[in-house]
Amino acid sequence: MKEIIYGKNPVSEWLEAGLEISRIFLMKGNIHNSVVPFVKKAEQQKIMIKYVSRQELARLAGTENHQQIAAEVNVPDYWHLDGLLAKLKDEKQAPLLALLDGVQDPHNLGAILRSADGAGVQGIIIPKDKAVGLKPSVVKASAGAAAYVPVVQVVNLSRTIDDLKKEGFWFFGTDQDAEMDYTTADYKGKSVIVLGSEGKGMRRIVREKCDFLVSIPMAGKVNSLNVSVSAALLFFEAKKQR
Repeated sequence: MKEIIYGKNPVSEWLEAGLEISRIFLMKGNIHNSVVPFVKKAEQQKIMIKYVSRQELARLAGTENHQQIAAEVNVPDYWHLDGLLAKLKDEKQAPLLALLDGVQDPHNLGAILRSADGAGVQGIIIPKDKAVGLKPSVVKASAGAAAYVPVVQVVNLSRTIDDLKKEGFWFFGTDQDAEMDYTTADYKGKSVIVLGSEGKGMRRIVREKCDFLVSIPMAGKVNSLNVSVSAALLFFEAKKQR
């Protein structure tokens, strides 16, 4: 998917991370000294530079506050669930997936993708509505992991859970009030780790469809962790068991 990012810092961070850029747009006329390093980097990485009018740059960026620079970047495409399941059938180890019930912060989704890549999670399922999707800020926050972890966007999480259960998957939902410690659950089979949204957690319909509910014991006065931290703990516990 093609997306436009704009501004010196976003484009600079994208370049430094080595993420894929199709072309960079600079404003015609008096090029400010601050964009000269972008020209040099683009030339080094063999990225096409296109000079456009102020009006065209504003149209591309969707704002006049573009700092004379924008870039067309490549954001990974979503996978279809059937395609992911077909891919998983070729794997020797039992599949490990994650399902996110309404995570809305791009940095959280990016961090979850990064942990998923590190722990060997083979796919992440997200809802189409009321949740953040693949966008430049997510790809950047994932440190590039979004290019390697398949992300499936579905219209109905409940129906998707039913479909995956027919394929033999077991669902492990995270709930701070659950009696089962997350380290005592068995993730060695075909497993899906379910994480809720920031603040509200899992919706009732999703919680009720989980086969097991697990919690992360807390010793302090705060009773829950950020969703991306919880995801990392469960992902790497599953990795350790496997």
